[in-house]
Amino acid sequence: MSKLPSKTSVKWLFKMAWRDGKASISRLMLFMASIILGIAAVVSIQLFSDNLKQNIKNQSKALMGADFIIDSRQLPTKKVQAIIDSLNVAASEVNFVSMAAFPKNDGTKLVKVRAIEGNFPFYGTLDTEPVNAASIYQELGGALVDATLMLQFNIKPGDSIKLGKQTFPIIGALKSIPGSTAFSSSVAPTVLIPFRFVDDTELLQLGSRKEYQYFFIAPPTMDLDLLDKKIDPVLDDENADLDTHTSTSERLGRRYDNVSRFLNLAAFIALLLGCVGIASSVHIYIKEKLQNVAVLKCLGATRKQTFLIYLLQVVGIGLIGGVLGAVIGIGLQYAFPYILQGFLPFDVQIAITVQPLIIGITLGVLMSVLFALLPLLGTWYVSPLEVLRGTDENLVKPRKARLFTFAAILLFVFLFSFWLLKDAIFGLVFTVGILITFSIMAGIASLFMKAIKKYFPSNWGFTKRQSLLNLFRPNNQTMVLILAIGLGTFLISTLYFTKDILLAKTSIENNKDNANIILMDVQNTQKEAVINTVLPKGLEIIDNIPIVTMRLHQIKDQLVNDIRKDTASTMNQWILNHEFRVTYRKSLLASEEILEGNWSSAVEEGKPILISISDNIARDAALEIGDQLIFNVQGVLMETIIGSIRKVDWGRMQLNFSVVFPTGVLENAPQFNVLTTYVSDEASSADLQRDLVKKFPNISVLDLRQVYTLIEDILNKISWIINFMAFFSILTGIIVLIGSVRNSKYQRIKESVLLRTLGAKSKQILQITALEYIYLGMLGSLVGILLSLISSQLLAVFLFKEPFIPSVVPFLVFLPGITMLVLLIGLSNIRSVLKSPPLEVLRREV
Repeated sequence: MSKLPSKTSVKWLFKMAWRDGKASISRLMLFMASIILGIAAVVSIQLFSDNLKQNIKNQSKALMGADFIIDSRQLPTKKVQAIIDSLNVAASEVNFVSMAAFPKNDGTKLVKVRAIEGNFPFYGTLDTEPVNAASIYQELGGALVDATLMLQFNIKPGDSIKLGKQTFPIIGALKSIPGSTAFSSSVAPTVLIPFRFVDDTELLQLGSRKEYQYFFIAPPTMDLDLLDKKIDPVLDDENADLDTHTSTSERLGRRYDNVSRFLNLAAFIALLLGCVGIASSVHIYIKEKLQNVAVLKCLGATRKQTFLIYLLQVVGIGLIGGVLGAVIGIGLQYAFPYILQGFLPFDVQIAITVQPLIIGITLGVLMSVLFALLPLLGTWYVSPLEVLRGTDENLVKPRKARLFTFAAILLFVFLFSFWLLKDAIFGLVFTVGILITFSIMAGIASLFMKAIKKYFPSNWGFTKRQSLLNLFRPNNQTMVLILAIGLGTFLISTLYFTKDILLAKTSIENNKDNANIILMDVQNTQKEAVINTVLPKGLEIIDNIPIVTMRLHQIKDQLVNDIRKDTASTMNQWILNHEFRVTYRKSLLASEEILEGNWSSAVEEGKPILISISDNIARDAALEIGDQLIFNVQGVLMETIIGSIRKVDWGRMQLNFSVVFPTGVLENAPQFNVLTTYVSDEASSADLQRDLVKKFPNISVLDLRQVYTLIEDILNKISWIINFMAFFSILTGIIVLIGSVRNSKYQRIKESVLLRTLGAKSKQILQITALEYIYLGMLGSLVGILLSLISSQLLAVFLFKEPFIPSVVPFLVFLPGITMLVLLIGLSNIRSVLKSPPLEVLRREV
């Protein structure tokens, strides 16, 4: 066993590493390029992902217009007012429903008045026509009136609207406003007025139904979740409530969570692509250095010294590559907003921290060392005889050391995925998935070489036979290149398929199959007449939903009145006081999922009535399958049993219900109907509403187009983010692939020079090389795409919880595209051989 190196020998090791590196500068530059690209991709995608997440978070604030809101159905109590004052209210409003009159044509309409004080909204914008109306209506003391309502009554800016005893000039048409995304909050078009004129209208009297809202901007250090947990219970006791923008964004369902997961996945894939590039390049580089190691041993160098010389090289290159990659990645952050200025649907605020620089340098060194260890371990057992053999086929491969290195690589991948996904289970699954994918590709590459060797077509022509021989000859790079091409294609295709999964959900499907006009309170006697008003306008009735109102009379074995009087009861008060609007139908909606029990479509004679309740009712009332509920259906008591509990996606732009009855029970109960339809533009909506208001004054018309406008704008931005990050990562993957294939250049040059020396023509060498790279490109990319189908299906089911519909694009574009790319790089590798005499090429390369 040799002694530890002295200071002098350590200095000698550094000198030898430097001298050998200088002699192989062109090879090292390719190796370093892979590291730089990999680290630049990881740092830039991670940084840009973080910045985009912050921008998405800001977009979610546009749903509310503020960071958080406190609202109350009455003037705040002293306790509530003290909380409001302590949190520094930035704006406030009172809103109420009232009749509005239009002096121009004596028209009247039920509207929702929002009297605002302060510069609301703080996020998002008031979308008005003209545009400047949003900024001047407060100063001019005028009103902003819902755009469809203005069309309906043929009103234009400059006309007036009368609210109570006050007449306001109409400054502009209101197209959308933050804070009005929940269509259940109002069944009347919105009118904005300055808060200072509320008293002049004399509309707020004792007993008036109104709501006070207070809007806040949160300091950067404020934890909104903690604030919600701490303040909301206190406000609840005072009949007030706290809503944060994070809870508001949940109305978009899983869309926000899935975009965050996708951005993390893009960063994870960028890391793996970097690993592929580094692993393939360092593997080829170290294999080429085995003869140098043998020479050093012939001259008296020890195992440890030769091992450390090349380990120092790898560490140095990893360090330099990590620094340069991190700097480039950070530089890209500042370049993106300028490069993409014409394409970005919103302004991205770039924030740079020291963390990515540290991560980049650490990853550069770690990835280089980890993926260099396997080939480096071969240097430990190289004998001087290998100088003459020129092959590593007979090398002793240390099993324990190799297993330890594999374990270290897997641990590295797991820790990085855990850091990104913040979930140990997902991190473990991802790591196992990559290991399985790697094993399958390595197995296929090995079987491919064995099959060619066993069934070698001896009767083929020279060029075809030689191209196949190259795939299993000594020092072949078939395994390395198939793994590099296959894993690269696998990661690129997985990212593409995942992009499609998410893009399918970043649309609220605002089309003729999804209603954007809801007609409320349609009586049974009016239903046919209303339908006959809608159909002649070329519109379709999408939904015809019966609704029955009822209250809870008894929960399990306790009367609701007794529970109200019980001061020790912890049951949520809304359950006891709520007037439920329920429906009956035979099947579930797309927005519903059974969590417990079984769905009952119709009542069976002689058996209990099995109803379905939403999970929030089950939670707030502590209900389970089989519990009894007795409803008071407008004076008639009806006994029911909970047959199923549903999860409801309340973010869907449709009518959802907390309680659903089976058919065969409520058909004869007093009820009204809700009809829905789809209109394509403001003019059609106004025309429909004009006719309905004239014929059926009791019907409330809810126009969801304003809501669609706000949410669709946010979802369009999310779609852009997904597309950009996917294609940026794919481009990065292709560049890394180019580097991986390019690193096979030097072995190919030696073989091609040898063939030239033996008399092969340039055309033959070109054909041999072309066929070999076509085989490698097609096999690697095909296996990668096929495996990505499996991984994308698993991601869709377990991570994104969305359906997966495969795209043919990877088969039509990636398969031939990557094969062609591999072919072009392969041919470029031997360009110097074809253009110059063999001796000149050898001199230049050496």
